[in-house]
Amino acid sequence: MPDASPSSTPTAAVTDARWMVPLSLFALYVIWGSTYLGIRYALVSYPPFLLAALRFAIAGVLLFAVLRVRGATLPTARQWRNAAIVGTLLLAGGNGLVCFAEQSVSSGIAAVAVASMPLFAAVFGGLYGEWPSRGETAGLVLGFIGVIVLNLGAGLSGSPLGAIALIVAASCWAFGSVWSKRQDMPKGPMNTAAQMLCASVALGIIALLHGERFPAHPETSATAALAYLVVFGSLIAFSAYLYVLKTVRPALATSYAYVNPPVAVLFGVALAGEHVGPFDLAGMAIILVGVGIITMMRGRKA
Repeated sequence: MPDASPSSTPTAAVTDARWMVPLSLFALYVIWGSTYLGIRYALVSYPPFLLAALRFAIAGVLLFAVLRVRGATLPTARQWRNAAIVGTLLLAGGNGLVCFAEQSVSSGIAAVAVASMPLFAAVFGGLYGEWPSRGETAGLVLGFIGVIVLNLGAGLSGSPLGAIALIVAASCWAFGSVWSKRQDMPKGPMNTAAQMLCASVALGIIALLHGERFPAHPETSATAALAYLVVFGSLIAFSAYLYVLKTVRPALATSYAYVNPPVAVLFGVALAGEHVGPFDLAGMAIILVGVGIITMMRGRKA
């Protein structure tokens, strides 16, 4: 954070933004896009729900401690409850199921399937009277056609359980996002810390019920991938997102949703030898166009 010294002038702030915005966008595009491959590497030793539990427990404790040292206010009992619900939906239901799906689905295809989240968010918005316009409906129809095409490809058709897990993950993330907008949530970064802490507890319970155990001798590469997910995926990239959200236009700040899937696919193909077929590519393109239409229509309404 900039200090209160005389050097903190508007000119200095503009100069900082000239290099901070590109760096932050790079973090969102590349780091968040690479986390899908990071999950795949970590799954070599760590079971899926335990992996997610460890990731968010460590990141949540670190972020919570830093915020408390800086004097951040503790959430109220109601805010803790709401953070537990939203964290369970977004991080346990969303990220936890992505980890589960990546046991049988490539990292790139998982990222493409998760990109369908705005489609479900538009549908869930109707529960609160925010029915989609004609343009948004066209984007919804197109996006769901893309989901169907994606399921015709080898990436998902060979793993029905993985495909279901990814659809449920996107639905959980979408509903949690829509529901949280109307609730009393913790303020600022404390909201994320509280959600990660609560989600880690939920994921730990799921891992226990799933029969998962901490690996006796985890591979060094898998532990390094877990550390990458904690430090870069959950702390650095999220801080970058908060920065661009306050600094640039919302359309640019949320553009990572379109960039992450192709980035994840490229990482998977280049570093893990994953295969992407014509149906996979066609489904990705259709989904992203549908999501783009919905985003543009919402921007015009706003």
